[in-house]
Amino acid sequence: MGLSYSQPACRSAYAGDVHQLFTVLSEDPSQLNVQEPDSGDTPLIAACRRGNLRVVQYLLDNGADVHVTNQKQRTALHYVSRRTFSLLDYLVMAVLMPVLLIGYFIMLQKQRQTVSLMQMLLSSDANVNAVDHKGNTALHYVCERKSHRLVPLLLQKHADTHIPNHAGETPLDIATRLRFSNIVKMLKKTH
Repeated sequence: MGLSYSQPACRSAYAGDVHQLFTVLSEDPSQLNVQEPDSGDTPLIAACRRGNLRVVQYLLDNGADVHVTNQKQRTALHYVSRRTFSLLDYLVMAVLMPVLLIGYFIMLQKQRQTVSLMQMLLSSDANVNAVDHKGNTALHYVCERKSHRLVPLLLQKHADTHIPNHAGETPLDIATRLRFSNIVKMLKKTH
């Protein structure tokens, strides 16, 4: 089940339809950073929620604003850092795992996709230390999700490891509490 967007640019971005998005933006360039009335999502946030690499690249190439926040004060970077496998992904992987390890390769492909999305956003001037309505940065979310591949990308862009969220936890506190020792080591190297 996906999100439902009323803005044509957000709908196209979420669906991964670059051609439709091109048409929408050609007719009305102001749609590039349009925000949904209810959620405040932009086309870039919608594309990041869904993991649509081609759409994200297209939007960034056309000047989409990576700093716009939605109603939850989240940027596109927050949504990339929050990406996880869906229930359907897990079911497909479980069913296909015994068949030539196809499920494993699907999992690897989804992880690579998220790394590519993160790299795209970080190559723009995205604020790695932006906080959402819970006080979480992208680093908080990748630590919480044990994203070994994303933590170094954020640290290379000087993500602040000392920012406490509204619960008083820093990314290091989260990794320590969840016993993600490799992530704890990465974070401690920056201290």
